[in-house]
Amino acid sequence: MIKEIQEELFQNKDDKYKDFQSKLIPTVDPDFFIGVRTPKLRKLAKNLVKREDLDTFLNDLPHRYFDENQLHAFIISEIRNYEQCIEEVNRFLPYVDNWATCDQMSPKVLKKHRKELLEQIKRWICSGETYTVRFGIATLMRHFLDEDFDPVYPEMVAEIRSDEYYVNMMIAWYFATALAKQYDAILPFIQEQRLDIWTHNKTIQKAVESNRISPGQKEYLRSQKKRS
Repeated sequence: MIKEIQEELFQNKDDKYKDFQSKLIPTVDPDFFIGVRTPKLRKLAKNLVKREDLDTFLNDLPHRYFDENQLHAFIISEIRNYEQCIEEVNRFLPYVDNWATCDQMSPKVLKKHRKELLEQIKRWICSGETYTVRFGIATLMRHFLDEDFDPVYPEMVAEIRSDEYYVNMMIAWYFATALAKQYDAILPFIQEQRLDIWTHNKTIQKAVESNRISPGQKEYLRSQKKRS
């Protein structure tokens, strides 16, 4: 099955897209990109998730190619059983080595199991592993900024301290999105300078780029930028 999948991936390679991806994702060796576009990977994932021998691929870790990791993330995103999905997420996360694979793994089933999911998120963001932490923050952002929002959740994110660029960028993304959805509850985190300087300023930058933030809010947020 592994050889079959790799052959299909190479049949759909796009060398220009490969070059584009390798520049966009510097944490992965350029030799490990095949160059398969996302729509083709998603289509393949939808077909593979129905196969009885799927475990052969899911158990074949670590994968050799970036595109295999992307495919793995899309397959997990298609799993409809919550317990199975979480098991596969936790098995795969230690092998995730880039922001794209991390961010594109967004299982649909998670939104139906928020209570159980919250406990998983707490474990992920406390793991100390760059892309596991990033995935935990991203999942909190996707599922707990609307009707299930609680001020405790941004507190969890604000307490994270990391030297990793891809963790801090996700923290900034979380707070910028939270400002767009829960402005009054999130603004004190900016006013009280609860984040490190880089993440604080990056949050403001991303927030003022958003169409969901009003002109008046943007003007005020700009006034809250910190000098190094």
